[in-house]
Amino acid sequence: MKKTLGLTLLLLAAALSQSSNVRIIDIQSPGGEVSGNPRNGPLTFTNPTAGGVVGKVKDLQINASKATLQAPSGKTLEQSKGERTATFEGSITVKRDRMTAKGPKLTYQESTGLGVLTGPAQMRQEPKDDKSDPVEVAASKMTFDVDTDVSTSEGEVTLKNGNQEGQSDAVYYEEKRGLAIFTDGKQVVLTRKRSGADGNLIIRAKEVRSLTNDKRLIAMGGVTLVDGNTTVTGDSLTYDDKTGIAIVSGKPAVSENTKEKVKLSTPVIEHNVNKHQSNRYTKPFTLPVNDFQKTAK
Repeated sequence: MKKTLGLTLLLLAAALSQSSNVRIIDIQSPGGEVSGNPRNGPLTFTNPTAGGVVGKVKDLQINASKATLQAPSGKTLEQSKGERTATFEGSITVKRDRMTAKGPKLTYQESTGLGVLTGPAQMRQEPKDDKSDPVEVAASKMTFDVDTDVSTSEGEVTLKNGNQEGQSDAVYYEEKRGLAIFTDGKQVVLTRKRSGADGNLIIRAKEVRSLTNDKRLIAMGGVTLVDGNTTVTGDSLTYDDKTGIAIVSGKPAVSENTKEKVKLSTPVIEHNVNKHQSNRYTKPFTLPVNDFQKTAK
């Protein structure tokens, strides 16, 4: 038993060490200056060229005009690789694959692999093909995980994708998959912008999960869908923007058209946002939550 426990601890220590090593940041300032104590730190990198200081860790690149690399108290910069803190200042640009983010300051911790961009911060992910739309996010703060493709935005977050715009306290976003999870202590508001007499389609819920590439979403925690004169309420819904079909379930789900004074109350409602029509949904229905699960742990 003791041998097994010892081996387990050794493997765990090796795994943690390997994780820390890949999180080590490399900072360069070609044509700039480096000052400070090269052994104990902190080291300060400056460059007169905008974005001339470059920090790289795994597939994440950070450009700035100034960076400071600091070791924990009592350790040298070399000894503390995997534990150091890097602070970037001055017109920060963060890049990873199709994603670019900007803000005034970023702090990166090697121990966690997290880079926190304090704002106002803005992010844009270019579309993967000509059939997709860019994803644009604005927030007070954004956190980038170098171990995954995940970013988390907090504080008055707005995410835009094509004709849809979501607003919430926080958004978890998987860049490659295009999964956005909106959460809010009060209410997430998702707006599908439409021109003319139709007006905007509005979805309100406690939580909304959207696959931005597929143009599909689910909403949970008590939902309200507003489509012109019709309001549909229930416990949860799924919506496909390609078909314009929303399916709302509840105990019961209720659709009410105030102009035509028509009310429908049934366990599941199918609402066509293109035709502004609600009907009973008589097929078996289960909210497709498995399609919207987080892949990053």
